[in-house]
Amino acid sequence: MRYRTLRTSVSFILIIVSFISYAQNNFQGKAYYESKTTIDMSNFGGRQLSEERKKEIADRMKSALEKTFVLTFNQVESLYKEEEHLEAPGQGKGMRFGMMGNTGGNLYKNVKLHQLLQEQEFFGKQFLVKDSLQTLDWQLGAETKTIGQYTCFKATAIKKITGFDFNSFRRRPSSEQPKDSTKTQTKDEKKEEREPSREVVVTAWYTPQIPINQGPDAYWGLPGLILEVSADRTTILCSKIILNPSEKETIKMPSKGKEVTQTEYDAIVKKKTEEMREMFRGRGGRGGSRR
Repeated sequence: MRYRTLRTSVSFILIIVSFISYAQNNFQGKAYYESKTTIDMSNFGGRQLSEERKKEIADRMKSALEKTFVLTFNQVESLYKEEEHLEAPGQGKGMRFGMMGNTGGNLYKNVKLHQLLQEQEFFGKQFLVKDSLQTLDWQLGAETKTIGQYTCFKATAIKKITGFDFNSFRRRPSSEQPKDSTKTQTKDEKKEEREPSREVVVTAWYTPQIPINQGPDAYWGLPGLILEVSADRTTILCSKIILNPSEKETIKMPSKGKEVTQTEYDAIVKKKTEEMREMFRGRGGRGGSRR
């Protein structure tokens, strides 16, 4: 009798474990996010642009700075992609950072393998960034707030900015003295000019009610789905969540483009950015010499 009872208990436990495993393997959700980025236009174009012109440029760039994304996720994988929208009249793709030539595509994360894949288009060339997920040293706090129907906890981290920084792409202010072309720069001076080091505070709000360590963009690593994250001038906020939709969606890994690491892609972007900056400075110099 005792043996039969033990065997029944073990069988029951195995059934529960199998059910939990099955539920986890088939669990899927979708989170919709709104991303907004602000840009300091005070030094944009120097004194050559009027405030009215700066405002016009900022309005035209709105479609590039305010976007909506969908994060499709399960226990291990996620795919973060921008929602397609029709362009408003007068807002063609030329102002969707087309002047920078840099367009981010679908972003795939696998938290079990610590793998990141993202399609990137840069000046007409397609790249596939393949690298390890960046790990942030999250500091978990006790502060809470409600986002939708979910209770969220605050976490913060320090993140080093890498790759292209739009705020650095502007003409040199008129008060800045031109560099002496006859003076030889040291390696440290060249590195400081071309590769400025910048760190920002990342503030995230995650909910343990959805116990997966996923989040929007490249963010992850918290004990719950990240519903809001702010870093520098960008804020990403979740507006809707659908858990276990009736129609499951296959999470496909991006595969288009030349495979590069994040460091290699950043180097390509920096090189082209420097070329563009010098071109703009050259135009400014010629314009200033006219009478």
